[in-house]
Amino acid sequence: MSIGGPGRCARASAEAARSGITGGHASAAAAAAARRAPHCAGPAQTAAGTTLLELLVVLSIMAIAAAIVVPLVGGGVSGAELKSAARELAAGLRAARSTALASRRDTRVVLDIEKRSFTIDGDARQHALPPGVGLKLYTAQSDLVTDRIGAIRFFADGGSNGGRITVAAGPRKYDVDVDWLTGRVVIVD
Repeated sequence: MSIGGPGRCARASAEAARSGITGGHASAAAAAAARRAPHCAGPAQTAAGTTLLELLVVLSIMAIAAAIVVPLVGGGVSGAELKSAARELAAGLRAARSTALASRRDTRVVLDIEKRSFTIDGDARQHALPPGVGLKLYTAQSDLVTDRIGAIRFFADGGSNGGRITVAAGPRKYDVDVDWLTGRVVIVD
């Protein structure tokens, strides 16, 4: 960027031309103009900055990088959906424990890992979890129906057979733990 503004060199040249000096005096006039506008002397100045082409190249590289990174990070299930699925499971387990205490009968939460859903004994509704959520069930051998269906049982005194349900999506996961002695349900990050 020039010091005196873009028009200053042009004014100095016009001033020298108006003075009508020709021949040998032209160099004296040019020298006087250069003294008044030292930034005009020497080779032509180039503007510092970025061109539109450079900007487009940088934006293209950023778009390619984003296209590669986003699928790796995303995993298809948001953190909020994953946390919501863990909370829904925990709420179902707590409801089963409350039902067992109130009715003084054993109550089970039956988890279908393949369909990503669970049911509670005495409740006809099937609670579906978001697609893309992976489930793992750790429970007593006696409560495994098949390799894809199992249950966590709550007893009339509030206790449980215990277990853990892991809700995961990619590297993120939540463990829903059920204490075997007290039947307490806790979500562990």
